[in-house]
Amino acid sequence: MPRYALLLEYDGTGFVGWQVQAAGLSLQGVLEVAAARLASGAKVASVVAGRTDAGVHAEGQVAQIDLAAAFAPDRLRDALNFHMKSHRLVVLRAAVAPEGWNARFSAIRRIYRYRILNRRSRPALLEGRIWHVEHPLDATAMAAAAASLLGRHDFSSFRASACQANSPLRTLDRLDVTRQGDMVEIIAEARSFLHHQVRNMVGTLKLVGEGRWPVERVAAALAARNRTAAGPTAPAEGLALIGVRYPQDPFSPPPR
Repeated sequence: MPRYALLLEYDGTGFVGWQVQAAGLSLQGVLEVAAARLASGAKVASVVAGRTDAGVHAEGQVAQIDLAAAFAPDRLRDALNFHMKSHRLVVLRAAVAPEGWNARFSAIRRIYRYRILNRRSRPALLEGRIWHVEHPLDATAMAAAAASLLGRHDFSSFRASACQANSPLRTLDRLDVTRQGDMVEIIAEARSFLHHQVRNMVGTLKLVGEGRWPVERVAAALAARNRTAAGPTAPAEGLALIGVRYPQDPFSPPPR
């Protein structure tokens, strides 16, 4: 049975998140219903690189499906998009997956971007895609504080209470904070993240940017290994999964 890798883009607004829930519309459900249309109505299960929460977006999510029938990748992409055309979920690329490849467990890097619109006026064009913060933020101070979170640590202070990970230990490879005009952008990169880790780090860094916390307090919050020591959880709408990396990119042709 062929396995297909799918590169996905979606607007998470209005979805309960990636994973199928007891109630509400999920991205997983939309994809699997579309895939079943290509399998004569048989159930098709999907696996995804990152199970994003309600309201979180993606520009580079990766999923897998197994289909009994063989499809040309471009035909599969177009067929799935046809059956999902009423939803803000699209397949950008499809490919036959390498032998033994798994969208979740083969991933070696996940990259998230968080955007803060930092100006007095509310957003007209980016509503639902950013966190609007009216008061000025010091992005330089936020970047200095972010540096203290790099490396391998116990991230219990930035872990949601509902997190089901076996260990709070994670290695954060990148946490960049930059400003372009009114937009403050935070890029986080790691092999894997705890539940709400990125949003909790952003909520904490905002306190530094506002001048409510000194830069050094972020390192102290990390060392406390207690969720109450860190800042609030940033809203979901500013977050997007923008890339997933694999040792062998399923969307690149094999080397000759």
